[in-house]
Amino acid sequence: MTQTSAATAAAAESGTARPPRRTRVHRAWFVAAVTFVTIIGAAAFRSLPGLLIDPLHEDFGWSRGTIGAAVSVNLALYGLTAPFAAALMDRFGIRRVVAVALMVIALGAGATVWMTAPWQLMLCWGLLVGLGSGSMALAFAATVTNRWFTKRRGLVTGILTAASASGQLIFLPLLSWIISEHSWRPAAVTVSLAALAVVPFVWLLLRDHPADVGLTPYGATEFADKPPAVPGAARRAVTVLFSAARTGPFWLLAGTFAICGASTNGLIQTHFVPAAHDHGMPITAAASLLAVIGVFDVIGTVASGWFTDRFEPRRLLAVYYALRGASLLFLPMLLAPSVHPPMIFFIVFYGLDWVATVPPTLALCREQYGEDSAIVFGWVLASHQVGAALVAFLGGVARDAFGSYDLVWQASGALCAAAALMALVIRRRPERPAVTLA
Repeated sequence: MTQTSAATAAAAESGTARPPRRTRVHRAWFVAAVTFVTIIGAAAFRSLPGLLIDPLHEDFGWSRGTIGAAVSVNLALYGLTAPFAAALMDRFGIRRVVAVALMVIALGAGATVWMTAPWQLMLCWGLLVGLGSGSMALAFAATVTNRWFTKRRGLVTGILTAASASGQLIFLPLLSWIISEHSWRPAAVTVSLAALAVVPFVWLLLRDHPADVGLTPYGATEFADKPPAVPGAARRAVTVLFSAARTGPFWLLAGTFAICGASTNGLIQTHFVPAAHDHGMPITAAASLLAVIGVFDVIGTVASGWFTDRFEPRRLLAVYYALRGASLLFLPMLLAPSVHPPMIFFIVFYGLDWVATVPPTLALCREQYGEDSAIVFGWVLASHQVGAALVAFLGGVARDAFGSYDLVWQASGALCAAAALMALVIRRRPERPAVTLA
């Protein structure tokens, strides 16, 4: 053993601070960049469900409620898998969990090209893609942020959250063009290949913990050893849930985030394209508008992370939900065969607010639940996706029953107003008094 390595080992054993390795740019930013690219690649499958409703309805004659049910299974599993995925990352490491998840997504998306019955759509897109996507959920971003960053956590959370919107920006126009020109099956294959293409980046460039490369987290002053693997991932996820469920803030955070999911993934992402098509707008034009939401989502989410580092998260959430609800009430009056300035204003406005709720919600989870915050956020995210799943299904049922989506927009606007009030009543966690020994 060399003198340097011996000194390093001695410092680690004694628990003394270990000076960080001198680098021009901290490795944490490269890990964040790889995470960003990974989420972009995985976002391909998130772009497709809203584009599939009309093609599958025309190709197989399935009702929109049936197709919406498969999308709702996907969205629900996306959320329900997240807390277990966070615990699995503690047990097996980030790289292994994310790489396997991407391969499961690729399998599920690719297998849809051979489906002929609704249950196969449930199995491939609902079950497989839902399980894979749940392991790539925002708990992935939360785990990377918690391990690699001590400072700038709000900003990094905003950047990583915006990655999904960036993927939507890239893939929505491409997939809508593929569906228009070549049908939906080549689009499903494109999603599968996009997920596979990201696997090498994850395996070769992503690292589980700063200690793996002899670094401190960004902003930390002392070296910390990599924590040992945590066995019993499922048991830990459930234990954390039961503990958090005994507190009021958990239910308020879960309720507001369920409404967030209902008004974004469940409503706009799933039903905006078919709703616009109902009013005579071409599918490619409607998909392009969703892509524009992705552009401003990046700006809004990064800005929200910056705001979260500086302002009270509860008040930020209340403002975000109130503005979102007001915009949804105006949407039925804006849908038309062509794109006009008021619709562009709505798209920009909604894009800025799309997932701006994530950084303050994650900050409140950290404030309330400390070291368990990533898993608690996974359960809060599960409520987000349950809300999204309900609206994805009920929105399709409402369209079949009433012939339009007007009632869905109005009900979602009212829910957002309720979420704004819920955010304001989340109490601060009281500071624990210092314990002094006599």
